[in-house]
Amino acid sequence: MEPALFERLMNEVGPYLLTASLWGWGESLLHPQLADILRISQDRGVTTFLSTNGQNLDDERVLQALISYPPTYLIVCIDGITDETNSVFRVGAKLDPTLKGVRRLAQMRREKGSHLPILHFRYIVMKHNEHEVPQLPQFAADNQFDLLTIRTLSIIDAPDDVHHELIPDDERFRAYGYRNHKRVSRTDFICEKAFIFPAVFADGTVVACDQDYNAQQPYGSIADGSSFADIWRSEQAAEVRREIRDNPENFSCCKNCPFKDRPIGACSIQCFDLRE
Repeated sequence: MEPALFERLMNEVGPYLLTASLWGWGESLLHPQLADILRISQDRGVTTFLSTNGQNLDDERVLQALISYPPTYLIVCIDGITDETNSVFRVGAKLDPTLKGVRRLAQMRREKGSHLPILHFRYIVMKHNEHEVPQLPQFAADNQFDLLTIRTLSIIDAPDDVHHELIPDDERFRAYGYRNHKRVSRTDFICEKAFIFPAVFADGTVVACDQDYNAQQPYGSIADGSSFADIWRSEQAAEVRREIRDNPENFSCCKNCPFKDRPIGACSIQCFDLRE
């Protein structure tokens, strides 16, 4: 997103936000104007989250942006404590730049006398890496993370036979219930996201939630000068919400929503505060 568009958006919606997730279906640290985006999001009384795979976290430009205008939480996604296990799901990923960047950020933070960004290690448990779970708290502490969360795998637009090999053997780490190797579908799920958790894409398109990653059912766009409020309260937005409420199976993003079949509402199932 262009910084000018982001600033206009934050000027309008910032006073009403509790949190802001500064990414959507992409690698946030690749933004060429990362420092500008982080600067604009600062000092608004909003808890900000920034998620990364960490592959350029050792880049000095990136580090300076993160320490100069820190988000509240920097979520670093690692799904294996060796390159071998991590690269099964995150193909081509290397641990070295990620962990070097985290340790360097921790050092820079100490030198600055700051507690931000909070360094958050996020780990998705799958069949090929579940054996590493007992080692994770020590691994995270050794690499100077502040927080560790264990996460279950979200399945989006994928039939059961494609992802079955990723399902952990330990049922505690399964996102969904299974019967005869098929995911158990809930019939009582009611979605609230379309009313409380909008997403705005890089081009200014406003959608009901981030699961509509191709903007198949947009509310509108702020890029043409429209205000977020006008789009949020528009008849187009109301029509999309009615359809999500009454006929969610008509939208692929709702039909394949990774949340609707979960027995619980959250993706993360364990949290370790390593600062204690």
